[in-house]
Amino acid sequence: MSQQPTPTVPGGRGLLSGRVAVVTGAASGIGAAVVDRFTAEGAAVIAVDRVPDVTGSGAASVRRLVGDVSQAATWEAVADLARAEFGRLDVLFSNAAAMVTAPAHELDEADWDRQLAVNLKAAYLGVRSCLGLLRASGHGSVVLTSSVHATHGLPGHPAYAASKGGLLALARQLAVEYGPDVRVNAVVPGPILTPVWDGIDQAARDRSVAATAAHRFGRPDEVAAAVAFLASDESSYITGTTITVDGGWSAKKDSA
Repeated sequence: MSQQPTPTVPGGRGLLSGRVAVVTGAASGIGAAVVDRFTAEGAAVIAVDRVPDVTGSGAASVRRLVGDVSQAATWEAVADLARAEFGRLDVLFSNAAAMVTAPAHELDEADWDRQLAVNLKAAYLGVRSCLGLLRASGHGSVVLTSSVHATHGLPGHPAYAASKGGLLALARQLAVEYGPDVRVNAVVPGPILTPVWDGIDQAARDRSVAATAAHRFGRPDEVAAAVAFLASDESSYITGTTITVDGGWSAKKDSA
């Protein structure tokens, strides 16, 4: 029986030429934009989401895996796929998220647990499963998607804020734990126009835009640009820190 040829990693001159990356929450929003940016920069991508993606990049260098990132079995499948298809892994972008809006006294315990599992636990599981591959890469990079909710209190988001704040602490801890072999950083998006906003009324949208210095929503591709930078050798001396992509939302205040 003849053996199937081993897929090759794309070449070229992009920031991520010849590298293999995992992207979670890849079916829409920031995750989908990062898949597009990574492939444009020359990477092969394992795109992970809990739902099949029928609209995303059709690039031959993208492998899609359906799974729940809060489950260890999904991450074992990711690591196995990286080994079998490409024989390596250079970048882990942990981006999948869950959000349930309610004050703490009204938030169901199961909803609390689910948000902490998808937003925070998944990053731990991903690093645990993929660490050997990332270390062997020679330039392993982990990027975590946090949020401005990590540093600013907004009503109705106790579990989401706790999980996103935890990711900032986790990024620092992992950077110290696994450097110099693996760099770990986080992006902190502000109001980015993703499907999360689909059910939010125009008045609330207008307030969010007005709260930025840029006076507009951010685009997923603008976050993807920051993620690509952190994933690449362009940021080779950057680890244990964050890049905020919020159009000045965090900086702007309307009161003395």
